[in-house]
Amino acid sequence: MEYITLFFNALIDLSNAMAPYILFGLLFAGILHELVPESLVTKHLGKDNISSVVKSTIFGIPLPVCSCGVIPLATSIKKSGASKGATLSFLISTPITGVDSILATYGMFGWIFTIYRVFTSMIIATAAGIFTNIFDKDEIVTPKATFSTTSNNSFTQAPKSFATTTNFTSTKSEKNEGSCCTSGSCDSKSNCMMRAALKYAFVTLLGDIAKPLFWGLIIGALITVAIPQNLSDILIEYSWLSYIIVIIIAVPMYVCATASLPIAAALMLSGVSAGAAFVFLSAGPATNTVTIGVVKKMLGTRSLFIYLASIIIGSMIFGLGLDYIFSISDINPQSLVNMDKDATFIAMISSVILWGFIIYFILKPYFVKEKTSCCSSDGCCS
Repeated sequence: MEYITLFFNALIDLSNAMAPYILFGLLFAGILHELVPESLVTKHLGKDNISSVVKSTIFGIPLPVCSCGVIPLATSIKKSGASKGATLSFLISTPITGVDSILATYGMFGWIFTIYRVFTSMIIATAAGIFTNIFDKDEIVTPKATFSTTSNNSFTQAPKSFATTTNFTSTKSEKNEGSCCTSGSCDSKSNCMMRAALKYAFVTLLGDIAKPLFWGLIIGALITVAIPQNLSDILIEYSWLSYIIVIIIAVPMYVCATASLPIAAALMLSGVSAGAAFVFLSAGPATNTVTIGVVKKMLGTRSLFIYLASIIIGSMIFGLGLDYIFSISDINPQSLVNMDKDATFIAMISSVILWGFIIYFILKPYFVKEKTSCCSSDGCCS
């Protein structure tokens, strides 16, 4: 009975921690989907080359979005035509860094840790994207030819378009042409755009990730309960295994980039090496059970392996590198260290809203029949 209570407490804490960022990420993704032309995403992030991966990595670094909020954003850019490599690099670089996380890292650990964290996250994300484009290219679906008889009995093949070669949504121009907003059914263009953004965010995107979110939260809570309380003692006692132990804990565990800082600081103050603490700072925010489930569904098993391998191997290599830097310098990493945690009312309300959506989308196929609408792509009509 005690473990059941601990599990539900962990599930509530995990939901409270993630929900505001997931909802914010969904809203941001919906607005981004309406404001940024999909042709722009396709042009810069849609090719299987290094340039698209680097652009995606750089684009993701300053965004103040954590490892759960990045899920709807990554899903959105993938639906808009980004390549698997660009999507994966964005998915890795964004949660590790961000304006808020960069400033917090500087305040808690100083400039060495900050620069090192940003630089290494770029390398890990770029490498993962490049490997994905090499070993797990997007499948190109050849459109079926349609023929029409002309006066001279010749035939023509249907032109190739983005809509016919992918399973994702049509381009903005196509959507606007068939929009019911043109017939005056919406109050204004801005209202129509906002409704479309909300529907894309909380119907299309959230519907896609509801099931992985559910299982990710459940598994994440189970893992949180299973982690021993005397973690730092174990890491100090088995220092040669500290990197592996930290990876095993950090990969499935949910912790955002900013929230990982006090944990890493506590580990360092307890005597754990700076390199092992860095591994937690790098692998913790970049992965969790929720993101792992979404990556598998969105990009496939091969991309999931590349995603995990890049983060695990990259984090351990750069962790060893950081230990080496401190070993040849006169700086004591423990001297770099500064440390608050409470579930706010907004977090609790967000958690209730998120679980309401998750349960709705999981049960929807059993109870709700799909309805068609003249504006199913815009969200203008009910």
